Amino acid sequence: MSPPPEPVEPLAAPPPHGVAEGPVPAEPLSLWAGYGVEVEFMIVDADSLDVRPVADRLFDAVAQGADGAGEEDDPEPGGDDPVVEGVGWSNELALHVLELKTPGPVPGLSGLAEAFARSLERAEELLEPWGCAVLPGAVHPWMDPVREFRIWPRECTEVYRTFDRIFGCRGHGWANLQSTHLNLPFHGDEEFGLLHEAVRCVLPLIPALTAASPILDGRVTGALDSRLLAYRDNARRVPQVTGSVVPEAVDSRTAYHRIVLEPIYQALEPLDPEGVLRHEWVNARGAIARFDRGSIEIRVVDAQEGPVADLAVVAAVAGAVRRAAEVLEAEPELRGRWATDPLADLLDRTAQVGRRARPERLEYRALLGLEHPVGDAGEIWGGLLEEVGLLESGGEWQPALRAFVDHGSLAERLLAELSLRRGAHRGDEVPRPRLRDVWRRLQEGLGRREVFGP
Repeated sequence: MSPPPEPVEPLAAPPPHGVAEGPVPAEPLSLWAGYGVEVEFMIVDADSLDVRPVADRLFDAVAQGADGAGEEDDPEPGGDDPVVEGVGWSNELALHVLELKTPGPVPGLSGLAEAFARSLERAEELLEPWGCAVLPGAVHPWMDPVREFRIWPRECTEVYRTFDRIFGCRGHGWANLQSTHLNLPFHGDEEFGLLHEAVRCVLPLIPALTAASPILDGRVTGALDSRLLAYRDNARRVPQVTGSVVPEAVDSRTAYHRIVLEPIYQALEPLDPEGVLRHEWVNARGAIARFDRGSIEIRVVDAQEGPVADLAVVAAVAGAVRRAAEVLEAEPELRGRWATDPLADLLDRTAQVGRRARPERLEYRALLGLEHPVGDAGEIWGGLLEEVGLLESGGEWQPALRAFVDHGSLAERLLAELSLRRGAHRGDEVPRPRLRDVWRRLQEGLGRREVFGP
């Protein structure tokens, strides 16, 4: 966190978002030969929308065949994760979170949104007798993680409790964040180096498109992507774990272990002498290499208002990375121009102000092959979406991406719906009834496959 040979999609996402490991793939996939997608959702009280830590009961219901789905919901071969409506389910660190994922790599992204939506409907059916429902979004806007967080109590508890002991997981950066992960495959060092550099370059632009978390603790945070900023700081006791979020420039597996992983392992050793966390999944950068699966996992995407939007932004991010990789392959002299510090600075600014962030001395027009002049991050995304055809009328992702072009990220649309687009200040409290009304719209729109907007 089975279908075709996998290295792309983990059977469970790496800690702190799940630790179960699937079988090592027999044959790695090459660039663009497959995609793996994971999306996290909250389990909440159907009336109050407060978080409800009942994911273990949900998994029990599936294991006991409570939904009557038959063989399709049997545990997946090689692991304990069920597959429901063709979509894998796995637990997360927090007991109120359910992750949906492609149970193996898929050759394309078309049709996944509907599969995820059907699987969520099954989850809602199982949760209904307990008065619970599924809520989309990147964070819960009024959850108190100190009071309400419950850790997953079953398998992998040694790993989860080690994270909790070292970092303290009763904070938003561990207990209250839902993301979408995109896994892209590579085969060998040459493909790894090309893909890794393309991902590094595109990573800082992603929050401008996907920011969906402007409210925490019932208050305006002052940033559009509060989830990413909380994630950035959740391991600050051992800063090597997250680094600058944007990964360092490396072009081989050997270099990656030397520059990225070994400093993490060495810094953790005094706190984790048993080596419980000494695995490549402990790396918490915004994109991490999974050499055991032959993939790079992009982790900076906020979960959106539902699978239609989640898969739309995944398609956009995948398209941007592929375009950048093609340019870098054709013009290798561009690779040396992308230092980590300016990329990390841009990532911080897009997390704060979204599409209004303006790259400084970063040649995205050349990197993304854009024919027209571009200015801020919103204009870069608008030009890219237009040129790669994702805004074409009738396309399955067009409504969600058109909402971004016309009205901004989900974070901006949420603030507008709360009448906070202008004049809101960091720390301003939002009345709970108003928050509940708006997030109720998100919850109701989930079943209708709606894009949130004016």
